[in-house]
This record gives sequence, C-alpha cells and structure tokens, in this order.
Amino acid sequence: MTSHLVSPAAARQLTEADLRELSDLVHRYAAEVDDRHLAEVAALFCADGVLVAPAGPGGSALAEHVGRQSVESALTAVSALTATFHAVVGVVLVASATDDEATGRIACIAHHVVRGAEHDYDEVWHLVYRDCYRRTPSGWRFARRAIELGFVESRRVRLTS
Repeated sequence: MTSHLVSPAAARQLTEADLRELSDLVHRYAAEVDDRHLAEVAALFCADGVLVAPAGPGGSALAEHVGRQSVESALTAVSALTATFHAVVGVVLVASATDDEATGRIACIAHHVVRGAEHDYDEVWHLVYRDCYRRTPSGWRFARRAIELGFVESRRVRLTS
C-alpha cells in the first residue's frame, strides 16, 4: 500500500463564505465585461494585479498587463465589438497555503459578436482562466488572471437589437 502525504494547502479548505465571494468575483468579471463597465472590472484586481490576455486576433501571442490602469486599457478592445457574452461554465476553487490566497480554474465560453456588412458573426473563444486570488481589505481580488485559449470557432449570428 502506498502512503500519500497531504500538503498543508490541500488540507486547508476554503470556507463557505470564501467560496461564495470567489464565485461572485469570477461571475462579476464576466458580467462587468459584457456590460462594458471596464473601470469596475479593473477594480476587481489587486492594485498590482496582472491580466495575461491574447495580444491580438487568434490569441496565440500573449501580453501581460500589470496594475488596474493597464488592465482597464487592455479591456478597451471589447468596446470595439458589437456585443460580448461570457458564459462561466465551470468553477474550481482551491485553497492555498495561507488564508489570504487561493487559486482557480474557471472554464468560460466567450462570445465576441461583430456586425458585418452582409451578416453578423460571433468569434467564440473556449477558454480557461488560471486565477490567483488575494484577500484584501475590500474582499477577494484577482492577483493574477491568465487566459488559456483552447480553441476558437466562428459562426454567423443574427443580432436581435
């Protein structure tokens, strides 16, 4: 029989309150991006928080944005889109070694709709956010959020408004 050692981080569990607040944080990010409240999205990051996101179309090159102002500037690209819709489809939250840190694996399907001359289309990103969270006096915030783009599909859509 093999003996398994449990690390202190694995032995520690997030409280129900922490789980609720962290879940709210990841869902609030999606909603605020879709509603174009970019300053509010940036406020969800620690002052020195980092967003790692695709640097351009295709998502193969990544850019690191450090600090709330840089995060907000990076997200202005969504303003050029006709609509976005971020569906959070999986949330796995894990306690870290300390009470003030946690990590997350957040699965998301992100729709990016562009109005075209002849038809509208949706570039759909199937992605995972690799998150590091830090508890602050204002509650849990993103210390780091890195986008891992799994695959992209494009499809024609019809906008209703």
